Amino acid sequence: MPRTTNKVASKFKTALSTALKNVNSSLTLFAGDSGKRVENVVISSNVTLGVERPADPGVAVWFVWDGMQVCIAVDRYPKVEDNLQAIHHIVEARRTEMRHGGLHIVRATFRGFTALPAPKNKGWREVMDFLPQDEPQITRDVIESRFKRLAAQRHPDRPGGSHDAMTELNHAKEQALREKGN
Repeated sequence: MPRTTNKVASKFKTALSTALKNVNSSLTLFAGDSGKRVENVVISSNVTLGVERPADPGVAVWFVWDGMQVCIAVDRYPKVEDNLQAIHHIVEARRTEMRHGGLHIVRATFRGFTALPAPKNKGWREVMDFLPQDEPQITRDVIESRFKRLAAQRHPDRPGGSHDAMTELNHAKEQALREKGN
């Protein structure tokens, strides 16, 4: 789905903590209304400690409902809390559909929110650019050194870097050190 390029001001007057509570509450009520569990809820945003207004205010809420992997993503508004509050209203709309149209209508609606499958995980050797002939020389020091070099390239603050690339690299380093353990 394309990203929203022209953000619009919302009429919401909801703090981030309240928007989080609203999403949690509406998902709990939705589960009760549908008689189907909502599980594995993940809220994803660029909010971090010390950064109240991230450059990308988009929010995605991932969860599993009735065997469906669902992702509701909103980036329409310039504030994280407003995008999160919009997700709350989207879930509330599904509750209204449930009351007036039934479970089959909500299932049909959620097909449009079907989460993309998780990317196939690359092995740590591929992520850290190790070749098969490197295998005998891969030690803890080599892993640490390679990690530092690649982190300088893949860090989100670097051109061409990203949170995803850095997360993948961190995970690869952990796997490598666990396996090699030297």
